[in-house]
Amino acid sequence: MEPSRDRLRIVSEPSVDPCSDCVVSCLTCFVRGCIYLISFIIAFIPLTWCSCAVIIQEYERAVFFRWGKYQGIKMPGFNVFLPLIDKWVKVDVRVQTVNLPTQEMLTKESVTVEVNAILLYRIKDTEECAKAIINVQNPALAVWEIAQTTLRDVIGESELDHLLANRDGLNARLLSQIDKATDPWGIKVETVEVKDVRLPKNMRRVFGVQAEAERERRAKIISAEGEMQAAEPLLKAAMTLSRNPASMQLRYLETLCSISAEKNSTVVFPLPLEFLRAFDRNPQKDEIIMLESKKDI
Repeated sequence: MEPSRDRLRIVSEPSVDPCSDCVVSCLTCFVRGCIYLISFIIAFIPLTWCSCAVIIQEYERAVFFRWGKYQGIKMPGFNVFLPLIDKWVKVDVRVQTVNLPTQEMLTKESVTVEVNAILLYRIKDTEECAKAIINVQNPALAVWEIAQTTLRDVIGESELDHLLANRDGLNARLLSQIDKATDPWGIKVETVEVKDVRLPKNMRRVFGVQAEAERERRAKIISAEGEMQAAEPLLKAAMTLSRNPASMQLRYLETLCSISAEKNSTVVFPLPLEFLRAFDRNPQKDEIIMLESKKDI
């Protein structure tokens, strides 16, 4: 009877499937992995908040993109962006300086000159400032290149005299053309100034001779005009002095005093006026003498 009981006990015990154990273990590992991943994400979220909290300065604007699409402009202050979804690019709206280096250019008369200039621009503080980021890869480089090209074109169309004399008109022309080219980019050109125009050495000598001749011409004209204006007062003075012989003596002595007052090597030999009168011929007296001689004859 005992062996039969053992057989019945063996038959009544359930059989264990090894495949079911493997599935259960896999499911357990999967659930644990999901729990670990969710825990890591939850722990990582505060760190992303720190990177997405951005403070924009008063002189900056942030061009805001979400899923790669333009959304708007973020103003100065505290701003929060979504991690891995939002992207922003800061734009400086202050006035920027571009220094155009010295380069050789040809004027309209084919004269080589060396010209350098300075340009001031800023990105517009409106919705148009997004154009500087969306439409232009590097706004600063683009402005620098277009300014150099425009400067060369304007100098090539100008004459040398106009370039040297009408600097304000040249600056206004440069400003108009550069601002017209950069306006679609949302960039406003504030000022364009030509700092220096250097001429070749031979042209410097020519201009020096020309300037010297011009100064001599003006000096001669001014001297002639002065003599013309002084002629009438001198005539009146001579007529006044001729009324009394003593006045000429006083004038003579005054001239000697003024000459001797200066510390120079001039030697003065004063002569009395009576000695000089011997050489003075009065035409009126000669006519009177001739008439008297004719009457005697």
